[in-house]
Amino acid sequence: MPVPPSERLERTASAAARARLDTVLVTPSADLVYLTGYDPPPLERLTCLAVRPGRPAILLVPELERPLAESTVKAPVEVVPWTETEDPFDLIRRIVGKGRRVACSDRMWAMHVLRIQRALPHASFLAASRILGPLRAIKDPEEVDRLARAARYADEAFGRVTRSRLESVTERDVAGRLTELLLELGNEQVTFTIVGSGPNAASPHHRPGDRTIQARDPVVMDFGGRAAGYCSDITRTVAIREATVELREVHDIVREAQERAFGAARPGVPAQDVDRAAREVIEQAGYGDRFIHRTGHGIGLEEHEDPYLVEGNETLLQPGMCFSIEPGIYLPGRLGVRIEDIVAVTEEGARRLNRASRDLEIVP
Repeated sequence: MPVPPSERLERTASAAARARLDTVLVTPSADLVYLTGYDPPPLERLTCLAVRPGRPAILLVPELERPLAESTVKAPVEVVPWTETEDPFDLIRRIVGKGRRVACSDRMWAMHVLRIQRALPHASFLAASRILGPLRAIKDPEEVDRLARAARYADEAFGRVTRSRLESVTERDVAGRLTELLLELGNEQVTFTIVGSGPNAASPHHRPGDRTIQARDPVVMDFGGRAAGYCSDITRTVAIREATVELREVHDIVREAQERAFGAARPGVPAQDVDRAAREVIEQAGYGDRFIHRTGHGIGLEEHEDPYLVEGNETLLQPGMCFSIEPGIYLPGRLGVRIEDIVAVTEEGARRLNRASRDLEIVP
C-alpha cells in the first residue's frame, strides 16, 4: 500500500525529534512534493513548509498562490498565506519560535537561507537531507510501480531508436529523437539525453553535438524522463554496423561488472559493497583507473538521490530502495562503454526495472 502524505509528515516529525531538531523547513523541491504533493515553481516569493515535532505542520505561501496550494496539497497542513507587504521571513521567525536547531531542505535557494538565518540569529542550521534522505530512499509499492513504468518507457524508446538508422546521423539528431519518443510514450518531461559517439563516448556526461555518427563507432546513449512524477535513467552502448575487437572486449567486461554488482544488491548489504563488486571486475581486467565514477545513485522523484553506491557509504540496503547500477570504462580518444539499469531491492534480493537487452547491439 502507498504511504499517505499524513504518514510521511508523521515520519518526518518523528525523525526530526530523534535528531533533536526543532523545525524542518522545506521549500519547493522534490522534498515538498514527497511530503505534501504540492509542486510549485521555485520563485523569489517564499513558499516554505515547516514540520515541527509535536506541533501541526504549516505551509507558508504567497497570497496569490493560496488557491493553488489549497486545491493541491494532499497532506494535513495549515496553509498560511502572506501578502506582498508582509515579510515572510518574520513569519518564519514566529513559526520556529524559540527553536534552536533548524534543518533546511537541500534545494532551498541561498537568498532564502540567508534571510532565514538573519531572522533566526539564535539558531543553528543543518541539512534536512539527514532525515529526509533516508525516508525518501525507501519507496513504497506505488513508487516502485511508477519507477517501473518510467523504466518501460525508457526501454521502449531505446528499442525504437536502435531500430532506425544511426549511421550518418548527428548525436544531436539522436538526442532529439529520444526526446520525441520519451514524450510520445507517456513521459510528461524529458530530464536529460546524453549521446556520445566515437571518441565522445569516453566522456560520461558528453553533451550531444554535431558530430556525425560513423561506421564502427561506439555510441553511448544515457537518457531519462519523468512519468507520473518518477524518473527513468538508462544507459546502453551500441556499435554502428560492426564492433571493433576492443569495443567487444570492453563491453564484455562492463557487462560482467554490471551483472556482478546486481548480484551483490540485496537487503543488509552495505551500499559500498555493490560498488566494490563492479569495481573488482573492472580492476581485475586492468581498467580500474578508467572506471571514474561511482557505480550508482538512488532514483525516485529526482534523478539522483539516496542511496549512493560508492566506496565509504556503509548504508545497509533495505527492501524498497531503488538505484542505478551503471559501471563504465572510458578510454580517452578511443571509446567508452556504460551499461545502466534501475534496480529495486526486494525481500529476496533485487529486480531490474529495465528490461532492454544488455548485449552489444549492432545498429545500422
